[in-house]
Amino acid sequence: MLTFAAKRLFLGVLIVVAAVSLLYGMIHMVPGDPVKIMLGPRATPEMKEVLFEKLGLNDPLPVQIVNFLGDVARGELGYDVFTGRPVGTIVAEQAPHTIILVLASIGWAAAIGIPLGCYASVRRNTLFDRISGVLTVSCIAIPPFVVALYALLLFAVWLQWLPAIGAGERGDLGSQISHLILPSLAVGLGWVGYIARLVRASMLEVLGENHVRTARAVGLPEPTIIFKYVLRIAVLPTITLLGIGIGILLSSAVFAEIVFARPGIGKLIYDAVTTRNYPVVMGSVLVTTMLFVLCTTLADLINALLDPRQRSGQ
Repeated sequence: MLTFAAKRLFLGVLIVVAAVSLLYGMIHMVPGDPVKIMLGPRATPEMKEVLFEKLGLNDPLPVQIVNFLGDVARGELGYDVFTGRPVGTIVAEQAPHTIILVLASIGWAAAIGIPLGCYASVRRNTLFDRISGVLTVSCIAIPPFVVALYALLLFAVWLQWLPAIGAGERGDLGSQISHLILPSLAVGLGWVGYIARLVRASMLEVLGENHVRTARAVGLPEPTIIFKYVLRIAVLPTITLLGIGIGILLSSAVFAEIVFARPGIGKLIYDAVTTRNYPVVMGSVLVTTMLFVLCTTLADLINALLDPRQRSGQ
């Protein structure tokens, strides 16, 4: 298990380096003069040259990437061009809002999707199974931004049950939870369908295996068979999906943070890209990439713990 974990961690580091290098190059390929956008149209050539030198934009792109990775290895993410604040501090202030939103979204989606998929597989081809199938596919089909707009219109404007914008008062847990409901609904609704459909398909596959038929032949109670011998195996693909889903939701949180005017790393990246604030963009992308790799690595490790066959690649 330790060898398996070491391999996954090493692979994660390589993925982070490759992803950050690729994104660094893509950002610099965006048309336009970043220094002119940062300083404005009245900037003098001397001011542009100073900022070019400060950002290291005079160096070739491979040298810039190596220098950036070297700074990251030393724990330095640079400084905001406009405020002069450390990028690490700025990202650390915004990241918790996005992490809470993502965990809340995937958490309630899993809490509904796993039991729904499990029960639908046990009641295969019944009315409940057909209705749940229609509902789960509908959840997948509705775009998240449509859910966000209609949820905002219905619950915040018409009914006025929930707040429309913001993240709640600092230190007030009730206020923060109420401000979290609509964004997490918009971000997580589609994942109820993904999780339920995957659990149902995995459960049906495992229910047809020999060890399940043997357990029924020896007279084990059906709940014991379902939860001990079927769900434990069927949930493995779902754990992988959840790990990937958390990473995907990090990007999906961007529109939710914009629509609901929430602070977060997604909105931070959006604002930094529009102003071509390179240090903030790269620092935010680096943290987001690391969170994505961390989530997928944890999902692999959990699967390996539950299914020893995966440690040897079987």
